Amino acid sequence: MKNSALSLDLFTQVESDFEIRQYKVLAALKQISDEFRQNRIYPNLSELVELRNTLADIRTRLEDLRNDFPKRIKNIDLVNKIIEHEVVFVDGSDLSKVEDLIEWALPHIEAKIKEGKAIYEYVDEEIKIEEVGILPSYVDEGYFFVPDNEEAKLLLFQYEVSIFQSAQDQYRALKTGFLKALHQGQAQLSPNSIKLDLIKERKELPNPATYSFHTKLDFPFRETIFPVVKRKLMQQLSEAS
Repeated sequence: MKNSALSLDLFTQVESDFEIRQYKVLAALKQISDEFRQNRIYPNLSELVELRNTLADIRTRLEDLRNDFPKRIKNIDLVNKIIEHEVVFVDGSDLSKVEDLIEWALPHIEAKIKEGKAIYEYVDEEIKIEEVGILPSYVDEGYFFVPDNEEAKLLLFQYEVSIFQSAQDQYRALKTGFLKALHQGQAQLSPNSIKLDLIKERKELPNPATYSFHTKLDFPFRETIFPVVKRKLMQQLSEAS
């Protein structure tokens, strides 16, 4: 579920007291830390990164705006022949309030991102991927298998890679569909046997690219294992294509 408590509105709506908004930011970050302590990293990690990037962009734009404001003489140093200027950027204005809160919040958000990334990197290291059987030349469609150790199941998925073209770049998106779950006894079948069974059951892919993931972690599947697996699969497919 999206963490609505830590939204962009909290930083841009300045009607409420500064300390109240600070409290709300810290309370939302504590909720995210609680999720991280339970090894649940998504969607909080990706939302934090998006928020951090947006706030940093706003800060840069405010700095550019500040540079466009008129300047006035702040101090004249007759000894060193230096005239100091200051920007006429009224303290207490809405822009100043937004800037102050962003400046205060960014280090706190960055600390939580590092916390989440540490879990992600650990999970990524503990999940291994292997090709099942002979890999065909066409790898943009196929199957992959992922263990859900919390539920003692092996989950089977179908995937398809879509390519989107923009004026500047090309983007690849991964679409996945759940097929079925094998219980622990059935999951003792070899990955190749599972692949052959799927080929018999589903005639639309007679020679599918197939990947098997392995991990001993019993972390939450939906919030942690599966998002890391999908990123790992996309990296593998990009290298293979």
